[in-house]
Amino acid sequence: MNKSQKLVKMVFLAMMVAVGVVISPILRVEGMCPMAHFINITCAVMLGPWYALACAVAIGIIRMAAMGIPPLALTGAVFGAFLSGMMYRLSKGKLIFAFAGEVIGTGIIGAIVSYPVMTLFAGKTGLTWFFYVPSFIAGTLIGGSLAFIFLKQLQKAKLLSKFQTILGSNVYEGENVVLNDALGIAFLGFIGYLATVVLVNNFVQSPTALVDSLKYIVLAAFVLAAAVYWLVRHKKAVQES
Repeated sequence: MNKSQKLVKMVFLAMMVAVGVVISPILRVEGMCPMAHFINITCAVMLGPWYALACAVAIGIIRMAAMGIPPLALTGAVFGAFLSGMMYRLSKGKLIFAFAGEVIGTGIIGAIVSYPVMTLFAGKTGLTWFFYVPSFIAGTLIGGSLAFIFLKQLQKAKLLSKFQTILGSNVYEGENVVLNDALGIAFLGFIGYLATVVLVNNFVQSPTALVDSLKYIVLAAFVLAAAVYWLVRHKKAVQES
């Protein structure tokens, strides 16, 4: 990376921090900030895990200092930002793994870490280890889906690799688009599974056997759709080649 790319990268990082602070109040309630996850994944893909972590820390500190947001501004962002970037890098550029990293890092790890942080430093009472898991997962599903769609469109337009090149980030070319799309569809089934669990546990008081099995039906439907998509598109690609 040359000095020009480093400068562009720092400018882009500053821009992402500014945008993240401005749009963070959209759809926000305590324990759920979807736009933070949109910024996390976008920054992780564009800049990498360490810059994404720096971006999340900067946004969290500014929100805590200027907006009076509790420490959730940090615990609900930093783990997902870093894991999103790492999983994107380890998967050699698969966007769905960046999405998965945010869901796991924030929705599970960040949510669990938030319990002792909010208890010890914010004086919250009546919490449990999994108190923030439903709201954190809901926030990652909303913001992560928006980021995935946004980045997927950039990828299809051949713009994502151009932006990564300008920023001096890792560029992943020549990946199996059909397989990645199929994996994306299958992972959306996992997201649908989590969303169904959250909705049923929080809004259905006495779920029937059918309602309780709905999460498995959603997961199976997406996995089947992914398999059909891969078979059809792969066969078409082989015929065209």
